[in-house]
Amino acid sequence: MSTRVWIATSHLYGRCPHRRFPPSKPSLRSRPVNACSPSTDSLKLSTFSAMEVPASVSPKQMPKGIDATTEEEYASQSKLLQEFTNFSSIDKAWIFKSDNGNSSRAMFSISQTNLIGNKKRKYILSSHISKGSNHSVSFEWSPFPVEMTGASAIVPSPSGLKLFVVRNGENGSPTQLEIWGPSQLLKEIYVPQSVHGQIFTDGWFEGISWNHDETLIAYVAEEPSPLKPAFDGLGYKKGASADKDCGVWKGQGDWEENWGETYSGKRQPALFVVNIDSGDIRAVEVDKSISVGQVVWAPTSSKSSYKHLVFVGWTSDNGPHQVSRKLGIKYCYNRPCALYAIRAPFHESNITEDLATAVNLTQGISSAFFPQFSPDGKTLLFLSAKSSVDSGAHWSTESLHRIDWPADGKPCPSMNIVDVVPVVMCPEDGCFPGLYCSSFHNQPWLSDGHTVIVSSIWGSLQVVLAIDVLSGKVSRITPISTYSWNVLAVDRDNILAVSSSPIDPPQIKYGYPLTPKDQMVASTAWNWIDVSSPLSRYPEKVISLLSSLECIIMKIPVRDASQNLTEGARKPFEAIFVSHSYSPTKEQYDGPCHPLIVILHGGPHSVSLSSYSKSVAFLSSLGYNLLIVNYRGSLGFGEEALQSLPGKVGSQDVNDVLTALDHVIEKGLADPSKVAVLGGSHGGFLTTHLIGQAPDRFAVAAVRNPVCNLALMVGTSDIPDWCYVESYGSEGKAIFTEAPSAEHLHLLHSKSPISHLSKVKSPVLFLLGAQDLRVPVSNGLQYARALKEKGVQVKVVIFPNDVHAIERPQSDFESFLNIGVWFKTHCK
Repeated sequence: MSTRVWIATSHLYGRCPHRRFPPSKPSLRSRPVNACSPSTDSLKLSTFSAMEVPASVSPKQMPKGIDATTEEEYASQSKLLQEFTNFSSIDKAWIFKSDNGNSSRAMFSISQTNLIGNKKRKYILSSHISKGSNHSVSFEWSPFPVEMTGASAIVPSPSGLKLFVVRNGENGSPTQLEIWGPSQLLKEIYVPQSVHGQIFTDGWFEGISWNHDETLIAYVAEEPSPLKPAFDGLGYKKGASADKDCGVWKGQGDWEENWGETYSGKRQPALFVVNIDSGDIRAVEVDKSISVGQVVWAPTSSKSSYKHLVFVGWTSDNGPHQVSRKLGIKYCYNRPCALYAIRAPFHESNITEDLATAVNLTQGISSAFFPQFSPDGKTLLFLSAKSSVDSGAHWSTESLHRIDWPADGKPCPSMNIVDVVPVVMCPEDGCFPGLYCSSFHNQPWLSDGHTVIVSSIWGSLQVVLAIDVLSGKVSRITPISTYSWNVLAVDRDNILAVSSSPIDPPQIKYGYPLTPKDQMVASTAWNWIDVSSPLSRYPEKVISLLSSLECIIMKIPVRDASQNLTEGARKPFEAIFVSHSYSPTKEQYDGPCHPLIVILHGGPHSVSLSSYSKSVAFLSSLGYNLLIVNYRGSLGFGEEALQSLPGKVGSQDVNDVLTALDHVIEKGLADPSKVAVLGGSHGGFLTTHLIGQAPDRFAVAAVRNPVCNLALMVGTSDIPDWCYVESYGSEGKAIFTEAPSAEHLHLLHSKSPISHLSKVKSPVLFLLGAQDLRVPVSNGLQYARALKEKGVQVKVVIFPNDVHAIERPQSDFESFLNIGVWFKTHCK
């Protein structure tokens, strides 16, 4: 990027909502640096710190696992990986209306990897949007992004005139809440652990919502610290306290269930409201068996003086036979949940009534989440994962529903639920495959008040949909291509989005309908304009490497499709093919085949999207072609195809991957002697199955937190029910137990990669997170040690502080650097 910006300047004094500026003494941060990549000095420092070994160091002093042969490869690849790692990405965006209908204000939350600090830097970048005649639009960007140091969450008010900043305390320190106005700090509140713990910013329980008049904010935080038994020099001390007392040490007390992966050490999510004028914080009393999340304010009514909150509640009674058990909830949409309404505190009258009774609004459906009110307050929209709850599959095709909110503002449990978009079982070719939404954005409505804009998976793509919540009409409004799209914000009747592909970094787009406003319907065609921004100026080396690549999405016919399969399960699945020197028009290579990496997603009910990924781009830049397989059971292809996999893991999914590999080999697009395979979680399950079931097909393999032994995982994972559902199919949910029988364990072992271990020949790289509760580190270690025992070449890297995703910046960097070097060593 050519534009130079100041990350922070030592000559700025005072306070702003974005960071605490240090005293005006010289510091590294006071130098201008590139907004999308670090300074040259920073790049050299990062590279040397991570990988370079001075020439004077003897081989005995080299890091374990790095010898003279691989040293240069590590150094070279680390510099290249830095190029892909350092530029910024957009996390969220907000658009605020101005008095002038031809202009708006946009605010972007962006992040950039800080490898030395091992965290993400967060910034705010603003822009003024001007709309001219003939649908012309211009973005005037602020000259500099502003860093949000220490901010866990930022949430602007609906008007855009106030900003709520959350700074979660660490190691028991208070949580800090800040309210900012246009030019100054309006309120600063320190919340001790005795009131509540950290505010949830996880994207699932997370819910931070301003009320209509911007005086109250509702949010979800950890419940207060519980009392623990205390001991002193005389033994047990009566009258336990949550505070630290001199000469007293705290016991552990009773162990409490948590929600598994990424929630270890987190207390139960609870609901709170803060008055931003007084700074007063009040807990909203909800039944202790309910974990709350995704809170929003209900519209106010002139017929009632009460304010209501609507939130999602998950009960802890979701274990086998409805016992109290919090099964893992991260990435798991199959946990039953409902929408509740409850009166908010800070009621204006002096009438004291019971505020603790929450009304279940969705008793007739087993799943309801992401509540969203229409602009006029007459409609409450929500998503449902009823298919997941009923089948046990951790994610499946969703449905969309609405509740007509009562005019008197008084919710009741008998409210009618209207189906807007049902579950699609078997889509017609090229037609809408069903809803697969990870969330709604903050304001998804067009100006008609009944058309909602969402991002959803469609095969191997993510697309933008317009849904009329009155008629149920669904329209795809982004063009048909190999690009994926994600909505950032809605600007009246225009849409701000970002578009990318595996070979094209993200580009901001601004869309507008081609039909006049008063004639708009859900099927209206849209035009999309490229938006020039500081965020789309990528390093020249990255652009140069990606420009030589081609990307296509292949339809792979199912091999030996049985008549016992449903129609949806017999339809072709897809694979994304990224290649060098491939001519899509000729469907052949203009030169020799490059070595191929087969990439497999986890889940298994997930999907690899045709969107930009710096890890995928890095691997392709090393000279590899990529075959990214969305085997049957993936999201985006209808419910019948998805539900065809449970009960057949280790066979149907393995056969689909081999079918896709044969497909590209038969077309002359891959050399069968130069094939590597890479997968994480269930993708690691597939990878280790493949090198066991087809030991002569793969030159090398790499796995991240792989499922290698279901019989071991069922007793150690936060989702033991997953092992039953994927192994047994539809009956797995019913027979799941915390005490598996010998017969169960035998079947789980037979479905596992470890049952084929004796046939493995390929060298395998294991990348394991020691804090993983989903697929505990013992699973990968057992398999790796067994391979070593039989003489297979193995390399193991354990990241001591990482969970299932291995996404801490340094761990992610080292992970893919090792993958690159491992593949170069064994599949040149």
